[in-house]
Order: sequence, then C-alpha cells, then structure tokens
Amino acid sequence: MFRITTIAASAVVATIAWAAMPAEARFHGRAVSVQGSGGRGYVAARSVDRQPGSVSANRSFQTNSGRGVTSTRSGSVADGTYTGGATHTLNNGESFGRSTTATANGDGTASFSTTRNRIDGSSATVSGVVTRAPQ
Repeated sequence: MFRITTIAASAVVATIAWAAMPAEARFHGRAVSVQGSGGRGYVAARSVDRQPGSVSANRSFQTNSGRGVTSTRSGSVADGTYTGGATHTLNNGESFGRSTTATANGDGTASFSTTRNRIDGSSATVSGVVTRAPQ
C-alpha cells in the first residue's frame, strides 16, 4: 500500500510540474471511422483544448452495435494548486471517474487529495502530503 501511495503521490507532483508549464492556446481534434464486413465497426473521436494554465480533452468511442464510452478529462493550475479529473460515461448512462487537487505548500512539500467515483456509486478518497525527493 505504501508503494502505491508513493507512486500516486509522485505522479501528482509530476503533474503539478507539467501543468505549471506555460502553453499556447490551441484546439485540435479528429475522428476516425472504421467499418468492416457484417456491419461491424466503430467511430472514435477526440478533441483537446489547451489554454494557458489549463487543458481539457474529450474522447468518444462508439461501436456499431451500440456500445461505447465518452470521456472528459481536464486539469488546471492556478496559484500553486492543480485541480483536475476525469469522467467516463457509458452508453447506458453509468459513469465513473476521479478528481484530484494538489497544492504546493511552499516548503518543499505538496498536499494532495484524490477521490475515485466507482460505477456502483461508491467512492474512495486518498490524501496526504509528499516531500520533494532528495537531489
């Protein structure tokens, strides 16, 4: 459990560093349709919107048989705090996802909290404080 928490905390710190990098405002997206014999196939689409200090991405995967998922992810950084998450919604309306907040405390540590929302409606939260790795 300690190793998983350490890995998750390291990922949060790396995400804060990545999200803090300046980015040009830009939007891009694309869609792909693959169709096979017997009515088999799928359509996949994605789009990404990057603004200074934030990014959001939308993805959709839909099969010809009516199965599919739509995902929305976003993240932003302001005043030393990263806020982000993802929501995945199935065609039957069920959804699951996560949300994360991480704050640089200014003393070489960062506080984080991640909540995972499961498809059955339950949720679990992991939070803590991580320190910078020695150089």
